[in-house]
Amino acid sequence: MRVVSLVPSLTEAVAVSAPGLLVGVTDWCSHPAGLDAVRVKGTKNPDVARIIELAPDLVVANEEENRPADLAALTAAGLDVLVTEVRTLPQAFAELERVLVDGCGLARPGWLDAAERAWAEARPGPKRMAVVPIWRRPWMVLGRDTFAGDLLARLGVHNVYAARAERYPRIAIDELNAAGADLVVLPDEPYRFTPDDGPEAFPGLPAALVDGRRLTWYGPSLAEAPAVLGAALRNSL
Repeated sequence: MRVVSLVPSLTEAVAVSAPGLLVGVTDWCSHPAGLDAVRVKGTKNPDVARIIELAPDLVVANEEENRPADLAALTAAGLDVLVTEVRTLPQAFAELERVLVDGCGLARPGWLDAAERAWAEARPGPKRMAVVPIWRRPWMVLGRDTFAGDLLARLGVHNVYAARAERYPRIAIDELNAAGADLVVLPDEPYRFTPDDGPEAFPGLPAALVDGRRLTWYGPSLAEAPAVLGAALRNSL
């Protein structure tokens, strides 16, 4: 089986479950370390011609991270393209099984069972209302119907902008500070918020600096995510 992954989360999931299966990955695929596969540029600008040359049995993609035009070009070239949709934790678990078991023909990996157990046992902390920026210049935050928002809600942190029409709205910093939140959650990806870059924009508001991979990736990191994210949120109290 030869697989090309156009999604960093799925790259890690496939690589950990079946080392050597991947023949092509994006430039953004950083896990696991030392991944030995052809780089096919980015998630939004994949090298379609190079992917076709690799002759994969399967291309795994995501409806949010990859462009329909690129996926259509791969399908038109005769490649089997499996497109995932992940906006909630249950969806993530179902799509991971679809990719690994149905798509790649693998046995269900133990880490997926461990991740489901970890989240089933997770207990939410005190209810808090948060703004969750994902970018700066301009400021962008989590809006409705997002995987990261669902994970935070399961840990007791509810998104102030969860009912917003856009999934990733642009909001002026003055409005963010007047939104009625009692917490700002600052992940280190896609924008790399740090103790010196982010919290100062929200004076008087507790800041939780969280691991972006554990918040936004659906793969092996989900097994550790409840504990890691929960600790970061508790430290902001």
